[in-house]
Amino acid sequence: MTDPALALTDVTFAWPGQSGFSLSCPAFYMAKGESVLLLGASGSGKSTLLSLICGIATATAGQINVGGTDLGTLGAGARDRFRAEHIGVIFQQFNLLPYARVIDNILLPLRFAPKRKSRTTHPVAEADRLCTSLGLPEGVLKAQAGRLSVGQQQRVAVARALIGAPPLIVADEPTSALDAATQDSFLRLLFEQTGQAGSSLLMVSHDERLGRRFDRVLQLEDLVTTQRTAA
Repeated sequence: MTDPALALTDVTFAWPGQSGFSLSCPAFYMAKGESVLLLGASGSGKSTLLSLICGIATATAGQINVGGTDLGTLGAGARDRFRAEHIGVIFQQFNLLPYARVIDNILLPLRFAPKRKSRTTHPVAEADRLCTSLGLPEGVLKAQAGRLSVGQQQRVAVARALIGAPPLIVADEPTSALDAATQDSFLRLLFEQTGQAGSSLLMVSHDERLGRRFDRVLQLEDLVTTQRTAA
């Protein structure tokens, strides 16, 4: 049996120094190439769970396995390097460098991930291909990211996550600023590109309408338990 794209076992977490929030996840598994949508309301622990999966936060107990690597065995610097190499992240607010060119934003992850960069023989040509496939206009690579429309910035953020074909793509509410028609177009393009790269896709959202495109749809409350107490 090959290693899963992602597996969580008996994971617990509490914010250090705070008594107000804790999270537990007994079990979660994603196969390689699978697409999973996690549905949950605001404040349900979606962002905390993604932070654990990406190695930004560290589990208090349990195991988080990404592509055969137990994140708990890595120090903070090693987790940052692992995330850059193996996980493409699409942030809710995109987190682009607004004054930098589109090409600089897309290629940024490769500066910190030599193995990921090695999977892209011609990075600029690959960035251009991704932009074209995602429906961005010709010449967009030279444009200043902050001058693009919201929809265009979103697609640049997707291209940045996909460059170098990371095995796992994690998306945090990436369609929240889009209308229904634009959402559908965006998801179609996202699935085309993740499928071509062979990447697994984990998306969290509050929007149930997105579910029809995914292999599995899970309610976050069925996957994790959260607790909030007064400080």
